[in-house]
Amino acid sequence: MKKIYIVLAIVALAVVLLIMSCIGTYNSMVAAEESVDTEWSKVEAQYQRRSDLIPNLVATVKGYAEHEQSTLDAVVSARAKATQMSISADNLTAENLAAFQAAQSELSSALSRLLVSVEKYPDLKANQNFLELQAQLEGTENRITVARDRYSETVRSYNVMIRRFPASIVASWGGFEKKPLFTATDGAENAPVVSF
Repeated sequence: MKKIYIVLAIVALAVVLLIMSCIGTYNSMVAAEESVDTEWSKVEAQYQRRSDLIPNLVATVKGYAEHEQSTLDAVVSARAKATQMSISADNLTAENLAAFQAAQSELSSALSRLLVSVEKYPDLKANQNFLELQAQLEGTENRITVARDRYSETVRSYNVMIRRFPASIVASWGGFEKKPLFTATDGAENAPVVSF
């Protein structure tokens, strides 16, 4: 009879340890998923910063370059499209991320055309407001790149965590799904062509 109690105690201890391990794994996955959501919010914050700078840049350029209206209109239109497209951490799918990237790429392209058109206006290039806005915009583009890189690294760690065995069992049970990474847009390997 004593041997049965010992065996039952060992089995009970093993079950408790297994449950504790599953709880620990689940909690680690929750923390990792929250890290992904946090990094995504940082990416969105940098895109929002860029979007907030654009009206000031357009207004400054407009004062000098009234006849570049089509370029200015393209920037304003692309900004409007980019700000309408938003993805929350809850609906981060590959399709939504691709659509978001497409809208942001269109805005980047319009900004490039605007900055190239500025070359025609030496007075504008020397304007302190324009120089400051241009520096802020360049800094924001760098921040966007850093935020996207951090997001992608956090997603990679999360995706590896939920796919490893035996954690994949807990991930499946807990409803943890793979998160999408940023990918290069089609044609990103080619240098952009800016023409008027």
